[in-house]
Amino acid sequence: MQINAVFEGGGVKGISLAGAVKAAENAGVEFSRVAGTSSGSIIASVLAAGYRADEIKDIIEETPFHSFLQRAPIFNTKFIGPALRVLIKKGLYSGEALENWIRDILLAKGIFTFSDIPAGKLYIVASDITNGRLLVLPDDLRQYGINPQTFPVAKAVRMSCSIPYFFDPVILRLLGRAAKGKSLADQFVYIVDGGLLSNFPLWLFDRDSKGGPKPLPVLGFQMVGKNSNFPHLIEGPIGMLTAMFETMLSAHDERYIEQKNRNRTIKIPTLGIGTTHFNLTKDESEDLYNSGLTAGTIFFSRWSSEQ
Repeated sequence: MQINAVFEGGGVKGISLAGAVKAAENAGVEFSRVAGTSSGSIIASVLAAGYRADEIKDIIEETPFHSFLQRAPIFNTKFIGPALRVLIKKGLYSGEALENWIRDILLAKGIFTFSDIPAGKLYIVASDITNGRLLVLPDDLRQYGINPQTFPVAKAVRMSCSIPYFFDPVILRLLGRAAKGKSLADQFVYIVDGGLLSNFPLWLFDRDSKGGPKPLPVLGFQMVGKNSNFPHLIEGPIGMLTAMFETMLSAHDERYIEQKNRNRTIKIPTLGIGTTHFNLTKDESEDLYNSGLTAGTIFFSRWSSEQ
């Protein structure tokens, strides 16, 4: 059975999505087209590249996620350093380490740009905060005069994962006609985490369901659960901004889903682990994976493509 799948964002909690993917494979499900936001875009991109669940699990176990939290030593000065970095760079940490990590993973399967993936197989959601618009990549890159096919997939993933004020935004420069008549300053746009505007874009493949042959089922992989084990310690504006964003994502997780979508959504408990809890222990990582595996196994034991 083939499906189209949409993966929700949720920072490090995205590890649980890999467990649900394993459950899908165990049920004989194959992924035709995939889409995702933030950490969901990571899962979607590696599936589009041809990775299987066991390979994804191995990658996760071998990756120290705290290594993504990189910044120059000058910005590590207590109190002043992080605030100064946010003022200058607009983020606590650079997103380069995350981009390099996913780039190397994709290159191992021969994937660099969107031209290396069949057209329409992968969609990544990001947020353009300069113009206040939702972006579905790669297609919406045309709005900026950028050729979608030559754009690096890893760069798109980084854009989708750039939690505001936590990671640096990705800056795009308008090209060609998109830049015509604009001042130099107006030619630059800031792109951040897709979760800001659509953390669970279950609607994305529904756009193709009108007319023509019967479309493939669309299933959503959603992470649920309040972060009760990790209360936000708010010390100054940076802590407040981080807490605000995590609260927003939690609101996405807890929001009401219409009955028609409940039947096509795998709900994965995230065990109270926070979006930006990058210092995950091995046990926490394993627990998240197993949570996804269990939730997915239960879902697929009951699910029918005719629902």
